[in-house]
Amino acid sequence: MFNFSMRSFRVLLFALLGFSMGGNLSAALRWTAESGWTVEGGALAGLAGQDVQRATELMNNARAAEERGRKGSALSGYKKVAKRFPNSVFAPEALYRQGQIFLSRRQYYKAFTSFQNVMSLYPNNERFGEVLATQFRLAEDLMNGARNHHWGWLPSFRSRERSITYFEWVVANAPYSDYAPLALMNIARTHQRLNNTPYAIDALDRLINNYSQSLLAPDAYLALAQTHASLVDGPAYDQQSTREAITYFEDFMILFPDDPGLSEAQHGLDQMRTVFAESKMILADYQLRYNQNYQGARVFYNEAITGFPDSEVAERARGQLEVIEQRMDALGLTFDEDGKIALAEDAPERPKKQKKFLGIF
Repeated sequence: MFNFSMRSFRVLLFALLGFSMGGNLSAALRWTAESGWTVEGGALAGLAGQDVQRATELMNNARAAEERGRKGSALSGYKKVAKRFPNSVFAPEALYRQGQIFLSRRQYYKAFTSFQNVMSLYPNNERFGEVLATQFRLAEDLMNGARNHHWGWLPSFRSRERSITYFEWVVANAPYSDYAPLALMNIARTHQRLNNTPYAIDALDRLINNYSQSLLAPDAYLALAQTHASLVDGPAYDQQSTREAITYFEDFMILFPDDPGLSEAQHGLDQMRTVFAESKMILADYQLRYNQNYQGARVFYNEAITGFPDSEVAERARGQLEVIEQRMDALGLTFDEDGKIALAEDAPERPKKQKKFLGIF
């Protein structure tokens, strides 16, 4: 499992949360206990005639019930507004208030659905940024083990899988926001925790490709390298994951030479290069021991040296190359310029075998 630094993650997250909570969000609707809901500008878009009075009455009654703690009645009122007057200025606010009530009752699934309806049906709503931040926090709570409550009182099982879906919605709702790379990092972390390593790799890959300028890019590169490394079974197995890990460790060290995770990346890179070099040693030893294939063994020993020149593995490979040379000298053989086996120039002539004939005398 990858173990990336949370430094950049926390800095960016706290900055975003601070902005979303402290920003001065101007809204078309205003609520006061004395006058109820009022609309700035005096226009009630999408309503005419008696609908204005009915929608305003439902919204006022719902908010009054909410203020008195009668959340069930408030939910009923807000649902009626959203259903009966979907084109009105009240509809997105009704869905938002509905989501907040569900959230207070820890009905996370219904809360997210209400917030997502705001985002999908009313993307130009002035609460867009606030709702996006709330969706992110809700998904993060589920990722950290929060339990959804049925009917507001019965806790269900933890569902970290659901948090992945919700983070994906955050990315889809605002792909160019700073929440998108944060959501992708959390998707990767959750998949890794659930042992869905290929999906974790996909999320990290999207992060570094689509958000290369994000503060999370260094952490994503290092996490991607460590995730590929976690798939490595050893030198005797396929080395595709080893090569991928080496590539991302090297990319991280080149792109972020001043990052605090540099020593961690160097350690990981050395481990992967050792595994890769050992895999070449296994192939070379097999060719030498069982096939007496000096040419093939020589190629693999050289690849082991190239893979990690300053390692103990490389020293063993050089020793085996000397063994090959000694055996070939004894046979009067050498390697030509193309690396193929040929007779040595100073090799003694081998006596010709005498042919035996069978004859009848």
